[in-house]
Amino acid sequence: MANSGAPGVGNYARNAERLVPGYRHLQQMACLLLAEEVGSGGQVLVVGAGGGSELKVFAETHPDWSFVGVDPSKEMLDLAQTTLGAAAARVEFHEGYVVDAPTGPFDGATCLLTLHFLPREERKMTLVEIAKRLKPGAPLVVAHHSFPVSPEEKKRWLSRYAEFSVALGVPRENAEKAIDAIDQRLPVSSPEEDVEILAEAGFRSMQLFYAGFTFKGWVGYRSP
Repeated sequence: MANSGAPGVGNYARNAERLVPGYRHLQQMACLLLAEEVGSGGQVLVVGAGGGSELKVFAETHPDWSFVGVDPSKEMLDLAQTTLGAAAARVEFHEGYVVDAPTGPFDGATCLLTLHFLPREERKMTLVEIAKRLKPGAPLVVAHHSFPVSPEEKKRWLSRYAEFSVALGVPRENAEKAIDAIDQRLPVSSPEEDVEILAEAGFRSMQLFYAGFTFKGWVGYRSP
C-alpha cells in the first residue's frame, strides 16, 4: 500500500470505519445529495480528499462525473490515487488547501471530516473559498465533529462517543485518549454555530442529514 512509511496513513480507512459512525453510509448519503443537483458530466470539488474513500464512492456511482481533489498531505493524496485505481484518471489532484484549487465553477462540493480541525474564522474562510468555486445553487455536503460545547453536555457526548468506539473494538485506553485529544485540541463548534458559519460563508437552506454521536452533517446550497 502507498505511503506505508507515513504513520497511520495505510490504516486510514479501517480506522475511520471504527471511529466515525456509519462511515461508509455517510459517503453514500453525500453522493446521493450531490446527485440531486449534479447532472450528467458534472464536476465535483472534494476538499480534504486524502485517502480517496469518498472519491471512490462518487466515481463508482457516477462514472460520468469528474473531480478535483485537494488535500494538504501528499501521502494521503498518494493513498487516494491507490484507492481509486483506474478511476484516478478522472480526478485532478492538488496538494494544498482550497485556495490552491481551480476556480471552477463546480457543480457541487464536499468537505467531509475536515472542518473540525479549523478555528471559527479559518473555517469560515475555507467555506467562503468553496462557495466562490461553486455555481449558484450548487450543493455543498459537510460532516465533522459538532456537538454542544457547554462543559456538562460536551463531557456527556464525548463519553458516548468513547463507548461507541470501544464497542467497535477500539481499546478503551485509546478511546479515552481520543476524546481527550478532541476535548483539548479540536476547535469544535456547536451545531447551531456550524449552521451560522455556513450561512455567513454564502450558503442557504442548510439541512441536517447525518447525526452520529459527536458527528453531524449538513447539505447547503450556494446562494445566488
